[in-house]
Amino acid sequence: MTAPVKEAVRLTREDWLQAAFNAVVEGGIEHLKVLTLADTLKVTRGSFYWHFADHAELVQATLARWKVQEMQRILRIQSHVTDDPHADMSHLLDAALAHGGEELENMRFELAVRGLGRRDPQVALLLHEIDQARTQLFVRQFERLLGDAKKAQDLAVLFYLSIVGCYQALSRPSSPARAKDYFKAIITSFLIQAQLPPTPNH
Repeated sequence: MTAPVKEAVRLTREDWLQAAFNAVVEGGIEHLKVLTLADTLKVTRGSFYWHFADHAELVQATLARWKVQEMQRILRIQSHVTDDPHADMSHLLDAALAHGGEELENMRFELAVRGLGRRDPQVALLLHEIDQARTQLFVRQFERLLGDAKKAQDLAVLFYLSIVGCYQALSRPSSPARAKDYFKAIITSFLIQAQLPPTPNH
Protein backbone atom coordinates (compact mmCIF):
# COMPACT_ATOMS: atom_id res chain seq x y z
CA MET A 1 0.00 0.00 0.00
CA THR A 2 2.97 2.33 0.37
CA ALA A 3 4.08 2.36 -3.28
CA PRO A 4 1.13 4.40 -4.65
CA VAL A 5 1.61 6.98 -1.87
CA LYS A 6 5.29 7.38 -2.73
CA GLU A 7 4.39 7.70 -6.39
CA ALA A 8 1.70 10.27 -5.58
CA VAL A 9 4.21 12.36 -3.68
CA ARG A 10 6.69 12.16 -6.52
CA LEU A 11 4.17 12.93 -9.28
CA THR A 12 2.00 16.02 -9.21
CA ARG A 13 -1.41 16.58 -10.79
CA GLU A 14 0.36 18.73 -13.37
CA ASP A 15 2.64 15.79 -14.28
CA TRP A 16 -0.43 13.71 -15.08
CA LEU A 17 -2.05 16.53 -17.05
CA GLN A 18 1.09 17.07 -19.12
CA ALA A 19 1.28 13.33 -19.80
CA ALA A 20 -2.39 13.40 -20.81
CA PHE A 21 -1.72 16.30 -23.19
CA ASN A 22 1.23 14.43 -24.73
CA ALA A 23 -0.87 11.29 -25.14
CA VAL A 24 -3.55 13.21 -27.06
CA VAL A 25 -0.91 14.83 -29.28
CA GLU A 26 0.60 11.42 -30.08
CA GLY A 27 -2.52 9.31 -30.52
CA GLY A 28 -5.68 11.37 -30.19
CA ILE A 29 -8.32 11.44 -27.46
CA GLU A 30 -8.66 7.65 -27.68
CA HIS A 31 -5.06 7.38 -26.43
CA LEU A 32 -5.96 9.17 -23.20
CA LYS A 33 -6.17 6.11 -20.94
CA VAL A 34 -5.19 5.81 -17.30
CA LEU A 35 -3.20 2.60 -17.76
CA THR A 36 -1.37 4.02 -20.78
CA LEU A 37 -0.42 7.15 -18.86
CA ALA A 38 0.68 5.11 -15.84
CA ASP A 39 2.93 3.00 -18.07
CA THR A 40 4.38 6.14 -19.64
CA LEU A 41 5.05 7.70 -16.25
CA LYS A 42 6.32 4.37 -14.89
CA VAL A 43 3.94 4.29 -11.94
CA THR A 44 0.92 2.27 -10.89
CA ARG A 45 -2.65 3.43 -11.32
CA GLY A 46 -2.74 4.12 -7.60
CA SER A 47 -0.81 7.33 -8.22
CA PHE A 48 -3.49 8.46 -10.67
CA TYR A 49 -6.30 8.05 -8.16
CA TRP A 50 -4.37 10.16 -5.68
CA HIS A 51 -4.99 13.15 -7.99
CA PHE A 52 -8.18 12.30 -9.93
CA ALA A 53 -11.47 10.64 -9.08
CA ASP A 54 -11.77 8.89 -12.44
CA HIS A 55 -11.00 9.04 -16.15
CA ALA A 56 -13.77 11.57 -16.80
CA GLU A 57 -12.18 14.05 -14.38
CA LEU A 58 -8.83 13.58 -16.11
CA VAL A 59 -10.33 14.41 -19.51
CA GLN A 60 -12.18 17.42 -18.11
CA ALA A 61 -9.07 18.74 -16.35
CA THR A 62 -6.92 18.23 -19.46
CA LEU A 63 -9.37 20.22 -21.58
CA ALA A 64 -9.73 22.94 -18.93
CA ARG A 65 -5.94 23.29 -18.73
CA TRP A 66 -5.73 23.70 -22.50
CA LYS A 67 -8.53 26.29 -22.49
CA VAL A 68 -6.75 28.38 -19.86
CA GLN A 69 -3.50 28.25 -21.85
CA GLU A 70 -5.26 29.28 -25.06
CA MET A 71 -7.07 32.18 -23.38
CA GLN A 72 -3.76 33.36 -21.93
CA ARG A 73 -2.22 33.15 -25.39
CA ILE A 74 -5.03 35.31 -26.78
CA LEU A 75 -4.40 37.91 -24.08
CA ARG A 76 -0.67 37.95 -24.86
CA ILE A 77 -1.34 38.53 -28.55
CA GLN A 78 -3.96 41.15 -27.74
CA SER A 79 -1.48 43.06 -25.60
CA HIS A 80 0.88 43.43 -28.57
CA VAL A 81 -0.26 46.82 -29.86
CA THR A 82 1.86 49.33 -31.74
CA ASP A 83 1.10 52.46 -33.76
CA ASP A 84 1.21 50.38 -36.94
CA PRO A 85 -1.99 48.29 -37.38
CA HIS A 86 -0.57 46.62 -40.48
CA ALA A 87 2.50 45.42 -38.56
CA ASP A 88 0.24 44.25 -35.74
CA MET A 89 -1.87 42.29 -38.22
CA SER A 90 1.27 40.62 -39.54
CA HIS A 91 2.30 39.78 -35.99
CA LEU A 92 -1.13 38.28 -35.35
CA LEU A 93 -0.83 36.09 -38.44
CA ASP A 94 2.64 34.94 -37.41
CA ALA A 95 1.36 34.02 -33.95
CA ALA A 96 -1.65 32.18 -35.37
CA LEU A 97 0.50 30.16 -37.78
CA ALA A 98 3.37 29.46 -35.40
CA HIS A 99 4.57 26.02 -36.45
CA GLY A 100 7.03 23.65 -34.88
CA GLY A 101 7.85 22.36 -31.42
CA GLU A 102 5.29 23.38 -28.84
CA GLU A 103 3.10 25.14 -31.41
CA LEU A 104 2.85 22.00 -33.55
CA GLU A 105 1.85 19.98 -30.50
CA ASN A 106 -0.86 22.54 -29.72
CA MET A 107 -2.19 22.25 -33.27
CA ARG A 108 -2.43 18.48 -33.02
CA PHE A 109 -4.05 18.65 -29.61
CA GLU A 110 -6.63 21.14 -30.84
CA LEU A 111 -7.51 19.03 -33.86
CA ALA A 112 -8.11 16.06 -31.55
CA VAL A 113 -10.33 18.21 -29.33
CA ARG A 114 -12.31 19.42 -32.34
CA GLY A 115 -12.93 15.81 -33.29
CA LEU A 116 -14.27 15.15 -29.81
CA GLY A 117 -16.36 18.30 -29.98
CA ARG A 118 -18.35 16.87 -32.89
CA ARG A 119 -19.89 14.31 -30.55
CA ASP A 120 -19.64 15.90 -27.09
CA PRO A 121 -21.82 19.01 -26.46
CA GLN A 122 -19.70 20.19 -23.50
CA VAL A 123 -16.51 20.07 -25.53
CA ALA A 124 -18.31 21.84 -28.37
CA LEU A 125 -19.24 24.63 -25.95
CA LEU A 126 -15.63 24.94 -24.78
CA LEU A 127 -14.46 25.22 -28.40
CA HIS A 128 -17.14 27.81 -29.12
CA GLU A 129 -15.83 30.00 -26.30
CA ILE A 130 -12.29 29.80 -27.63
CA ASP A 131 -13.42 30.40 -31.22
CA GLN A 132 -15.38 33.48 -30.13
CA ALA A 133 -12.44 34.91 -28.20
CA ARG A 134 -10.09 34.41 -31.13
CA THR A 135 -12.55 35.82 -33.66
CA GLN A 136 -13.11 38.95 -31.57
CA LEU A 137 -9.34 39.43 -31.43
CA PHE A 138 -9.24 39.26 -35.21
CA VAL A 139 -12.21 41.62 -35.52
CA ARG A 140 -10.46 44.27 -33.43
CA GLN A 141 -7.32 44.00 -35.54
CA PHE A 142 -9.20 44.28 -38.82
CA GLU A 143 -11.16 47.28 -37.50
CA ARG A 144 -7.90 49.04 -36.70
CA LEU A 145 -6.57 48.19 -40.13
CA LEU A 146 -9.66 49.08 -42.19
CA GLY A 147 -11.88 51.30 -40.05
CA ASP A 148 -14.96 49.38 -41.18
CA ALA A 149 -16.75 47.35 -38.47
CA LYS A 150 -18.93 45.26 -40.80
CA LYS A 151 -16.07 44.39 -43.13
CA ALA A 152 -13.85 43.64 -40.15
CA GLN A 153 -16.37 41.11 -38.82
CA ASP A 154 -16.65 39.31 -42.17
CA LEU A 155 -12.90 39.26 -42.77
CA ALA A 156 -12.23 38.04 -39.23
CA VAL A 157 -14.46 35.01 -39.86
CA LEU A 158 -12.70 34.23 -43.15
CA PHE A 159 -9.33 34.79 -41.50
CA TYR A 160 -10.14 32.37 -38.71
CA LEU A 161 -11.50 29.73 -41.07
CA SER A 162 -8.25 30.01 -43.01
CA ILE A 163 -6.19 29.57 -39.84
CA VAL A 164 -8.15 26.47 -38.79
CA GLY A 165 -7.65 25.03 -42.28
CA CYS A 166 -3.93 25.72 -42.00
CA TYR A 167 -3.86 23.77 -38.74
CA GLN A 168 -5.13 20.73 -40.61
CA ALA A 169 -2.39 21.00 -43.21
CA LEU A 170 0.50 22.01 -40.96
CA SER A 171 -0.17 19.29 -38.38
CA ARG A 172 0.43 16.50 -40.91
CA PRO A 173 3.87 14.82 -40.71
CA SER A 174 4.15 15.09 -44.50
CA SER A 175 3.57 18.85 -44.53
CA PRO A 176 6.20 20.54 -46.78
CA ALA A 177 8.81 22.55 -44.90
CA ARG A 178 7.77 25.81 -46.56
CA ALA A 179 4.02 25.27 -46.30
CA LYS A 180 3.64 27.79 -43.50
CA ASP A 181 5.33 30.52 -45.59
CA TYR A 182 3.02 29.75 -48.50
CA PHE A 183 -0.12 29.87 -46.36
CA LYS A 184 1.01 33.10 -44.75
CA ALA A 185 1.67 34.67 -48.16
CA ILE A 186 -1.75 33.89 -49.62
CA ILE A 187 -3.62 34.92 -46.46
CA THR A 188 -1.68 38.18 -46.40
CA SER A 189 -2.33 38.80 -50.08
CA PHE A 190 -6.06 38.02 -50.25
CA LEU A 191 -7.35 38.79 -46.76
CA ILE A 192 -5.12 41.69 -45.72
CA GLN A 193 -3.33 43.49 -48.56
CA ALA A 194 -6.25 43.22 -50.99
CA GLN A 195 -8.53 45.01 -48.49
CA LEU A 196 -6.33 48.08 -48.17
CA PRO A 197 -6.95 51.17 -50.33
CA PRO A 198 -4.54 51.49 -53.24
CA THR A 199 -1.44 53.54 -52.61
CA PRO A 200 -1.53 56.79 -54.60
CA ASN A 201 1.08 57.03 -57.34
CA HIS A 202 3.66 59.66 -56.77
